[in-house]
Amino acid sequence: MVSSDLTSDSAARTSAQFATTHWSVLLAAANSASPEMQEALEELCRTYWYPLYAFVRLKGHSPEDAKDLTQAFFERFLQRHYVKDVVREKGRFRTFLLTILQRFLCDQFDRSIAAKRGGGVPVIPLDTVGAEAQFDQAAASCQSPESMFDRAWADTVVQTCVERLRTQYEAEGKRGLFGELRLYLSRPADRSAYSGTALRLGMSADAVAVAVMRLRRRYRTMVRAEVANTVATPAEIDDEMRYLVGLLTG
Repeated sequence: MVSSDLTSDSAARTSAQFATTHWSVLLAAANSASPEMQEALEELCRTYWYPLYAFVRLKGHSPEDAKDLTQAFFERFLQRHYVKDVVREKGRFRTFLLTILQRFLCDQFDRSIAAKRGGGVPVIPLDTVGAEAQFDQAAASCQSPESMFDRAWADTVVQTCVERLRTQYEAEGKRGLFGELRLYLSRPADRSAYSGTALRLGMSADAVAVAVMRLRRRYRTMVRAEVANTVATPAEIDDEMRYLVGLLTG
């Protein structure tokens, strides 16, 4: 789900707003074994596991093997085998994760590592049933594991933001409103279609138009903030936004 105007808001974040990113979490984790840092790393794994899984699948591994390899990669990641070497200037978080995953796969890990899990490292839950449906839909149009990874990454950014937006609307007591308006996130706003939505919501068409505008603005802001979390400097945000939107709309 992607809106064609996601890249229209190009306002740069301030230094203070940019202080907490995925990079800063990794840098802090490299020097801390606190429960808070561990939870932050686990949250990154829970959010961005699918692009890694999709890459491994398109490398030719079966769903079961891909799941084992992804879990094993996370085990090493959470034990900070890679985190300790993080340098923020490496650039995009997306590129960093793909690089260390490729390094991991080149280390000739195989299914035997699944039997070696343990040592207090949590297992990240992977919904591989849902992932396989998503993988099958996208695999035919991806020319390489790398392009599959990037497309899956773009999908994950968008889906993560849609879920956060849904949670916000529900917390505000607007579950029904979000359910009706979310389809306008993935297509141009069409005032001619607002009459049916207005009737279902008991609102005027003009009120629906305003609600859609607010929803799309919040969505753009949320996607921009998530993309900002994955790059090293504010100057890279717009390029990354354009690249990800291009993957989803191309």
